Amino acid sequence: MATEHLSPLDLAFWRIESAAHPMHLGALAVFHAAAPGAGPAASGSAASGPAASGAAERAAALLATRCAAVPGLRRRIRDVLLPVGAAAWSPDPGFDPARHVFLVRTEETDPQTAAGPLMARPLDRELPPWEAHVLAGPDPESFAVLFKFHHALADGLGALALAAALFDEGPALRTSARPVPEQRAGSALRRLPGTLAARVQDVGQALEIGAAVARSGLPLGVPAALTADPAGKGNRAVAGLALDLDEVNLVRKAAGGTVNDVLICVVAGALRRWLEERGDPAPTGPGPRALIPVSRRGRAGAGGGNRLSGYLLRLPLAERDPLLRLDRIRAAMDRNKDAGPARGAGAVALLADHVHPLGHRLGGPLVAQAARLLFDILVTSVPLPGLTFTLGGSRVREVYPLAPLARGQSLAVAVSTYKGTVHYGLVADAAAVPDLDALAGALRAELDVLVREVS
Repeated sequence: MATEHLSPLDLAFWRIESAAHPMHLGALAVFHAAAPGAGPAASGSAASGPAASGAAERAAALLATRCAAVPGLRRRIRDVLLPVGAAAWSPDPGFDPARHVFLVRTEETDPQTAAGPLMARPLDRELPPWEAHVLAGPDPESFAVLFKFHHALADGLGALALAAALFDEGPALRTSARPVPEQRAGSALRRLPGTLAARVQDVGQALEIGAAVARSGLPLGVPAALTADPAGKGNRAVAGLALDLDEVNLVRKAAGGTVNDVLICVVAGALRRWLEERGDPAPTGPGPRALIPVSRRGRAGAGGGNRLSGYLLRLPLAERDPLLRLDRIRAAMDRNKDAGPARGAGAVALLADHVHPLGHRLGGPLVAQAARLLFDILVTSVPLPGLTFTLGGSRVREVYPLAPLARGQSLAVAVSTYKGTVHYGLVADAAAVPDLDALAGALRAELDVLVREVS
């Protein structure tokens, strides 16, 4: 069997991780327990009993049983001799579901509060890089599951596909790229002229991205609330907010742009409102630089592993008028889209393809420390299919995506849409942002303002 090396970007994610800055994605799924006797039979369950009293226990047993049948969840990452500095996927011969699926009993009524400390804990790098924590709170009618997938294992959509394989049977999600065919020497020689031309083009692209990064500007005038002590302990706080997609569409139809433009505008307005309520200085200048990841899945030549690029966008916090703020965001996003995801400072992730594996191994810590020089806040969108997810008959009613937090940054924002509801997931440095719930409330207030402006 051929060795499956980590792609350059996956290797970069693996190498830049530190104990205080783990590189796993998260998704907090909140379930409502099925009534006794209702819902589909929970095949493979190791637990029984009334749904309301044993839903969390049954969910944990189902996840433990089903994860063993998902090949992608049984693989771990190992260093290899060649190429020097590279790493590859290998089966875990001692795979044990009990080391990945955990039943957590908590007195917290809000699962987001319990999720914060769990998001702060790095995954065990000796094991397949994922975990599922079933949160059993005081309410027997509901429970939550915090899924954690290392970014080297999957991007947002890939993580969704892996998690979906653990739910009750439903339509499969096709997200995996086709295997890259092995090339013979003769075939490679015949393609040598084209390969050399592609290399020249790649070098040109790298230089163009590097120049765009240099032009994007230093992190000047960034609100202090968006920065954190790089040497901090790495404690995390998690908060979330659910908004009505119909209200977002109302703003989009009246003011123009896309749903994503409106969602980014809500973030910008909420940050401004939150800073004002904290008594921080009024925002000035062009605004903090938001990195907006862009998936390149399915593009020609994408290959396997994570395929991400991004757009860099200044959030116009100094703009008081919410509709003018939306106009500026829409215009900036249009310029990014016209240029494409392979150009501009936001495409910095593509530079990973031009680094030798040894460079990733030796330079990973330096790259991690440089995040503050590249962007100030992550705002990412995770698309969800229009399906209804269930686990043991219990239905998912909320899904909050959670993004990793870069060194020196205090906040990461992720957003997804599920069953007509927009879910914002906020991950923050707990020391730098002790009032994360206030920011979540500001998101609600900002959408209310936009709706009033267009009504």
